[in-house]
Amino acid sequence: MANASAAVSSQSKPFLSDDEIVRLCEGSAEKLVQLRERIRGYGSALIAFSGGVDSTFVLQIAREQLGERALAMTALSASVSPDEAEEARALAKQIGARHLTIDSKELDDPRYAANPSNRCYFCKTELYTLTEKTRSEQQLAVVLDGFNADDKKDHRPGHQAAREHRVISPLADVGLTKNEIRAWSHRLGLPTWDKPQLACLASRLPYGTQVTVERLKQVGGAERALRELGFKVFRVRYHQEVARLEVSADELPRLMEPALRQQVDAAIKACGFTFVAIDLEPFRTGRMNDSLAKSGGVALPVLS
Repeated sequence: MANASAAVSSQSKPFLSDDEIVRLCEGSAEKLVQLRERIRGYGSALIAFSGGVDSTFVLQIAREQLGERALAMTALSASVSPDEAEEARALAKQIGARHLTIDSKELDDPRYAANPSNRCYFCKTELYTLTEKTRSEQQLAVVLDGFNADDKKDHRPGHQAAREHRVISPLADVGLTKNEIRAWSHRLGLPTWDKPQLACLASRLPYGTQVTVERLKQVGGAERALRELGFKVFRVRYHQEVARLEVSADELPRLMEPALRQQVDAAIKACGFTFVAIDLEPFRTGRMNDSLAKSGGVALPVLS
């Protein structure tokens, strides 16, 4: 994992500069104090742990404040990249937290597989049913997630499921933003401070496109190939026989280098796609939600 991270970091600038980290930590110091007090006050907790920036930070603080009374739980399914599952295990070990993995069956729910705009609601309903069952079995007080203050600004149907299952979102409750969490993660020595934002593999499929194990493996394999080629912030969007690549503005010029473009083209096609296209708009979180408001798009240069 360390070698892969080093290869990726060499190609992209970090999300935050040193000066930004100092400024963000100074400006949110009281929020961190409140977060520690809140989590300590729960007495014990199960943390819904994906290994992303936010849930890793919650787990770090929970382990710090609750010790062995903090338990991380990671739900595994075809919607989760095998690389992310492996990294979650490594992160929990690094933090020194107890860690449990459990199989999630959201693909068995036809409402989820149909991929409606509220797909995440059905996924999170499955997840939080599992966390509540585990919390009760382990005799822990609460379930915590990594929902942060910035998440309130986006389309997040999964958070409805969290509310229904009485899941607590301590980061959002104290007002910590994504960049503040990154800054404090850096200060605390967490390798996730500069990790790109995660989303399940099903988010690569347009709403209304059936979610299947085969399609999830296809996009998962394509994204692994891009990571191995040194890309950091990107998505591979599934459009039947076409893979549409969204990469960050910083990395887009590199993708256009002829030799590397040929490597990308071959690697993505090896995952089962017939055509590979580059989106002219750089990657940003929530791009798939644009289709909820309007249809249409931009011209895509095809690599083949």
